[in-house]
Amino acid sequence: MIRTIILAIYLVTGFILSLPSLLKVKSFDNQNKVHEVDRITGKVIKRLAKGVVSLSGARVSIRGKENLSETGPVLFVSNHQSYFDIPILIALMDKPLAFIAKMELSKIPMLSTWMKYMHCVFMDRKDVRQSLKAINKGVKFLKEGYSLVIFPEGTRSEDGSLREFKPGALKLATKSKVPIVPVTIKGAYKIMPRDNLKIRPADVEVIISEPIFIDDEMVKDSMKLSNKVRHIIEEELNK
Repeated sequence: MIRTIILAIYLVTGFILSLPSLLKVKSFDNQNKVHEVDRITGKVIKRLAKGVVSLSGARVSIRGKENLSETGPVLFVSNHQSYFDIPILIALMDKPLAFIAKMELSKIPMLSTWMKYMHCVFMDRKDVRQSLKAINKGVKFLKEGYSLVIFPEGTRSEDGSLREFKPGALKLATKSKVPIVPVTIKGAYKIMPRDNLKIRPADVEVIISEPIFIDDEMVKDSMKLSNKVRHIIEEELNK
């Protein structure tokens, strides 16, 4: 439990120390200085994410970074193994990232504010109307040039195996027409298994697959697209 306690202290301290930066971001946001908001937010969040990954003891490697040569926004579609998936992806990716997140996270002070400036989208899957609004908001962010990450399984895997994708999970891609980049995370579930707060060092591999460019046929048959993305991730998990 020592790692867990140290990590909790790091996060609390990190968010407190980030308060001056947060005040700057709020000021720049009021002045509509978007570039400064994005620059400071990206810097603070990446620093915190790298600290979280380092303190977890995880040994992380990445393969397929050459598939991120696409300069515009993309929708990263990833399997979900651990709470550590998010800091791992933020720490590794060169692109600034935002996430489709559970509504519960919007209630956490400071974290939710930083997530807002990251352009994260909070979604309540139990509320159909709110979910539609969240999807439209995500589409707006994608069209504005921000890359998003979604976990279409909807919840973390207990043993690293891939769950079924939730229906309509890829609407963000079919509505915005941005490329989909499948992401496979292997081994992260070993860091902190579900229903267990003990953090253990683990070997984690992140695989970035080739982008999938959305065409009209994919828009018409989103289930086929969803199955294609899921198959790519499943193949990488089974290698």
